[in-house]
Amino acid sequence: MLNKVLCVDDDAISVMLCRKVISRSLFAAQTDAANNGETALRYLENTSQSKDSAYPELILLDLNMPVMNGWEFLENYEQLYADKCTKTKIVVLSSTIDPEDVKKSKRFSTVVDFISKPITVDSLKEVEIKLKKFD
Repeated sequence: MLNKVLCVDDDAISVMLCRKVISRSLFAAQTDAANNGETALRYLENTSQSKDSAYPELILLDLNMPVMNGWEFLENYEQLYADKCTKTKIVVLSSTIDPEDVKKSKRFSTVVDFISKPITVDSLKEVEIKLKKFD
């Protein structure tokens, strides 16, 4: 079981579903949420300044969001946090079916998987297997 997952998605229903599936599958003890990439970066900044809080081990990232989309988040994350969050992995969780998006996601060293919405217990099991390869 992971300690903490950060779900970055502007759709409240997707976030609610994500929290429920993670909770029911005992995938993580805590699931936090950010409604866009900018909010997620602030979350990580606040975490870095807190002595009592740890970075999430997994970020579930939507691509299509207002303010700062998933691609912009990934570019900023890799520049600002990849070196600090060495145990954090990112899974793109998107409704897109464009193969170019899957290919583009592989260019980011912190992205370990690309899964389609909605999140399911089975997709979390696949993510868990991939995460074990990085332990």
